[in-house]
Amino acid sequence: MSNINLSVPAVAVREIRLNTITGFAGNASELVQQSCSGGLGERRRSFTQCLGCSTSNAACKVVLVQDGVVISHGPVGCSACLHEFAFTYRVNAPLRGIEKPTPRHVYSTNLTEDETVFGGNEKLAATIREVFERDHPAVIFIITTCASGIIGDDVEGIADEAAEELGVPVVAIFCEGFRSKVWTSGFDASYHAIARKLINPSRFEHDPATGTSKRVTRPLVNVVNFWGSDIFNPWFERFGVRANYLTPYATLESLRYSSEALASVQVCLTLGSYLGGALESEFGVPTLRAAPPYGVPATERWLRALGALLEKPEVAEQIIEEERAASLPRIAELRSQLQGTTAYVTAGAGHGHALLALLGELGIQAVGAALFHHDPLNDFDAPEADQLAARVGDYGDVPNISICNKQEFELVNVLNRVSPDLLLARHGGMTLWGAKLGIPSLLIGDEQWGMGFEGVVKYGESILEVLENDEFVTNLAKHAINPYTQWWLSQEPYRFLEVE
Repeated sequence: MSNINLSVPAVAVREIRLNTITGFAGNASELVQQSCSGGLGERRRSFTQCLGCSTSNAACKVVLVQDGVVISHGPVGCSACLHEFAFTYRVNAPLRGIEKPTPRHVYSTNLTEDETVFGGNEKLAATIREVFERDHPAVIFIITTCASGIIGDDVEGIADEAAEELGVPVVAIFCEGFRSKVWTSGFDASYHAIARKLINPSRFEHDPATGTSKRVTRPLVNVVNFWGSDIFNPWFERFGVRANYLTPYATLESLRYSSEALASVQVCLTLGSYLGGALESEFGVPTLRAAPPYGVPATERWLRALGALLEKPEVAEQIIEEERAASLPRIAELRSQLQGTTAYVTAGAGHGHALLALLGELGIQAVGAALFHHDPLNDFDAPEADQLAARVGDYGDVPNISICNKQEFELVNVLNRVSPDLLLARHGGMTLWGAKLGIPSLLIGDEQWGMGFEGVVKYGESILEVLENDEFVTNLAKHAINPYTQWWLSQEPYRFLEVE
């Protein structure tokens, strides 16, 4: 946690902070062993088809703050990807129980050639004032782009001056795409800015019984998540607490009092590692030290860790007993029905590990996975929260693990070779390749949908449905044109990945 430094405007990128890599090919057990031993190194590619931009990942966390607005400081094209999050906000709001989601307001300073020569400071200051006059938001977020970073605009200074002038927080988020090759550094940039500028310092009160000071708390558990369904409150209610979701559908107020929560949990360490670490090291909010609850063993460990944090272990045991009785018979039936099935996974690191755990729980043989990056460490120093290590320990090794930052030319080659019965994905566009190859494919964007005992059942039933209805992909494969030639498909998939 020494890598978290809220006194500086920009977060340290993952390559520096967590030794994150985007190039690896091997087995899951090898990846875990090298991560634990400190011997994991980056294998670079001599050819790269695409990369994700951390600007969009930073934006996806702040566009979804209900009473905030976002300004993209750069050319107008850099703001194009932001509007999909506004759409996601509206579509997924019912999953979180929000009946009337507020309209999302996303602006661009529209830097042109003139500003890239003479500077865009004045244009940014004018944009902030105009945005405030139009919307009167509770908070204004400014996300930087490569253009504003290269010309060296004083975004932090202008934001601070505007905050003093307008009387609302104006928060600069430094997430230029060139800062990091790891797209998830954008999550950290937003959470770094939120922790620096918006979260209230912890308050303490004197405890006469012990003669010591105690942190002031509320019956809340921070949930660092994307925009999935609310599966946490039914659990939390049993412990006498409720979820404080960060940041989708958060408000400025709920961000501010997150420092008074009893604990923090993450649905995905890729997303939540930094904010969980910052809340713990800088505000004293303990982070739950267990891998997220995907699969029966992980769910039981997670619930017991939550019970320990909230000092109610008996409640955790009651929930586990009830959930086992309700779900284990059906899980056993699903295992029997899915016996002999093979599957391949493509997703971001954290949710990819989660999907591999679900496959193991359902008795499906995982024949490989393409994961977009790998973090050997996390920001709150908890090896027990390592999802991939937990997957290997609970269900065994997984071959053909590729860390590939969305290199689709490698994915198609591997899928063509291993020919799985099923492709599981987390991100739109990836299942396209399975369908073109005649592989039944399942894409579920709600990352919380598969959590807990019930989540195993829901995933198993969905997989059965997909496998039983394969006519579309079978017919598509007969007519689809593969852009990758037979020459490439006959090559070793990692031809452009340097030798270790």
